[in-house]
Parts: sequence; structure tokens; C-alpha cells
Amino acid sequence: MIFVRRMSRLLVCNKEIDLLQSSFLRWRKTNDRGRCNSHVGQRKQLSWSKLQLVSVKTSTWLENRQFKTESIRQGSADSSKRHGTGLCGKQIKSKNTMPKRKSDTKSEQSSKKAEPKAETTDEKPTKKQKVDKNGANEAAIAALNVPETYTTDKKSVEENEANLKIASWNIAGLQAWIKKDGMSYIKKEDPDIFFVMETKVDSESVPSSAKVEGYHTYWLGATSKKGYSGTGLYTKKEPISVKYGIGVEKHDEEGRVITAEYDDFYFVGAYVPNSGRGLTRLEYRQEWDKDFTEYLAKLDETKPVIYCGDLNVAHEEIDLKNPKNNHNKTPGFTDEEREGFSALLNKGFVDSFRHLYPDREYAYSFWTYMGNCRAKNVGWRLDYFVISKRLVPKLCDTGMRTWIKGSDHCPIVLHMAM
Repeated sequence: MIFVRRMSRLLVCNKEIDLLQSSFLRWRKTNDRGRCNSHVGQRKQLSWSKLQLVSVKTSTWLENRQFKTESIRQGSADSSKRHGTGLCGKQIKSKNTMPKRKSDTKSEQSSKKAEPKAETTDEKPTKKQKVDKNGANEAAIAALNVPETYTTDKKSVEENEANLKIASWNIAGLQAWIKKDGMSYIKKEDPDIFFVMETKVDSESVPSSAKVEGYHTYWLGATSKKGYSGTGLYTKKEPISVKYGIGVEKHDEEGRVITAEYDDFYFVGAYVPNSGRGLTRLEYRQEWDKDFTEYLAKLDETKPVIYCGDLNVAHEEIDLKNPKNNHNKTPGFTDEEREGFSALLNKGFVDSFRHLYPDREYAYSFWTYMGNCRAKNVGWRLDYFVISKRLVPKLCDTGMRTWIKGSDHCPIVLHMAM
């Protein structure tokens, strides 16, 4: 056992260190395991390092006290150079030292100036492209900065100017879209055919404010669930005929497809079902893809088809910002959905955008509201114009109206020379 008492002297490493009666060292007893009992009965641990620190602090305090006393008595500047001796002979400088003479500081500054500087090169390190947590970068954001224009000067392969403009937009609720002044887009774009989807209203509940002068309108709502899905068609020219659905009851009850027949083509607008969170409807989506592909193929046997809408699939990795993170995890980018779209193209149809712009990156039509993804252009290309192969020579241009707000999707437009 090592006994420590409240006294004026403490023996450490065969050296005596003076302690004051008011010292903070108040331990009663320390055993060989380092456990101590204080004077109030509390159990505290006094390790050798702590004991060393206490002795050093105490020694320094005493030396400073002696330094002050002797400085007052002698008035000597030499007393400021005194140092304390710590535990086991360790030398510790006193905190109360005299300031340096001007001559000393000048000599130090001149020695610093004399030291040669490290050589510097004019070459600046190349800056890496900034990427945030959501994967947004400067190139993606720059892709949003396109001129606000509603016309095109591009011609078809046959050197004909465009004379048919078709627009498509997932408006995410007709009532909300009207309140956000979405109707003003129709006047700006002035399309010949305008297809809207996810209206969330049935044909009897369409407000009068949804009417636009100069257009014939056709509405289809879901019968299986009120306020779900729904599609609408604006057309300047009255169609020869209009058909609702594809003739399969389990698909038609959700109000997803409107077909309009014109002189030279069939127009088909569709809101393709989403596979759902957790891919709960993926099996149903595969059934839809198969039945819908057969429906379009039959129409194409009679007249060429122009098919558009929110197809809820990013066909290739270039069609979304973060393909690796979403592959087979997020609806719209599973192997089954992508293969379903490929099967449609193999039936004699063409993705008009990728036909014209096969390598264009950061071209998206949908951005989630979370994480400010639209401003960063972290999005998906879910909206398409798919045309029959025999219409490719009449194709002029297609693109996204990324500057138009009012929904988590933006409008897409097709220019044809019919």
C-alpha cells in the first residue's frame, strides 16, 4: 500500500515536492491496483500518469510562486529565466517568462527571410467535376439551360417542313394543373394534338375551365377507382373515330388509353401502369406490356401509328441519371419493363428521340420532388413518342420542354411532316 495524507510534503521518485495545505490533492489511500478512497468516501482511480501530472502542476505552481516572490524582492530580470523541475527530473518551463528583446526578434525575422522559398509551378491542378450526394453535376444542370422556343426549323429526311405538332404531358392532376396555370401552355405551344394523362378525374367531373377554344376534347376516367389515373385528348381536327381502352377489361377499367383515327395515321395516347412501390404490380405490368404491344401491332397493320405518353420505363442506362442505384430496385428500370419496351420496338416501331439523338445525355422528362432533383437535373426519361418505322422519313424533330413547370413531368413535343 502507498499512503497519501494531507500534508505539506509528498515523496515521489525519491524527490520531495512541497504541497500547500489548500492543495487539490485530497486522497487518503492508494492500493497497488491504483484504487483510492477520498476523504468523503468516494472511490476514485489515481493512476501513475495522474499522479505525475499532479506533481508537475504542483511543482510548476510552487516555482511560479517563488519566482514572483524573488522578483519582487530582488527586482532582477534574471529571475524570469528560472525553470521548474518536474517528476523524475523532467524540466518544465515557467509560463511567466519575460518578453523577447527587439534585437532577438529582428534576428529571428532576418533568419526566416534568408530561408529559400519552396519552388512553385504555374500549372494549376485540374478541377474535378463537382458531384453532390444525388449525383448532380455541372453537365447535367447545363442540359436544362436550353432556349425557350416552341418551333423548329428542322426538316424531315424528305426535306419537308413540319406541319403536324403533337404534345404530351403527365399533368399529375387536372384540377391542380389548372390552378398552376397549366392551361397557358396550350396557348404557347399551340399543338395540333395535345394528350394529357394522370388527370385523376372521370369524364363527368371535368371542369368547364379545362375547355380550350378551337379544340375538340375527349376524356376518359378510371371506373375501378375514383380519382385515379385518367387521360384526356385535345385535338384541333376532329378525328374520324375515337376509341377508349384496348378491349381488355382489366386494363380498360383504369382509364389509360385513348385512340384517335385520322386520315393518314392512328394516334394512341397512353398512361402506362407503374409497377408500384416495391414492384408490387410488376407482374401485372408484364401482362399490360404484352397485351398493349399486340394492340398497337394490329393498328399498325391498317395505318401507321403515332404513340405517346408516360410509358413509365427508362429503356437504356442513358435514360436516367443513376442507373446503377435503380436497376431492378425502382419501378421503371427493371429488366422486365425494359425488355417489354424492347419487344414493342421489335414489332416495327421506333423511339423517335433516340433515333434522332442516340447519344444525348441528361435528357429527362421526369424529376421527383424530393431532394431538389429538378434543379440538379437528376431525372428520368419516362415520356416518349414511338412511331411506326414507315413514318421515320416524315420525322422532323422531337424534344422536351424542360422549362415548363406545373408537374413533376415536363411536356414532350413531336414535329412531323405529314
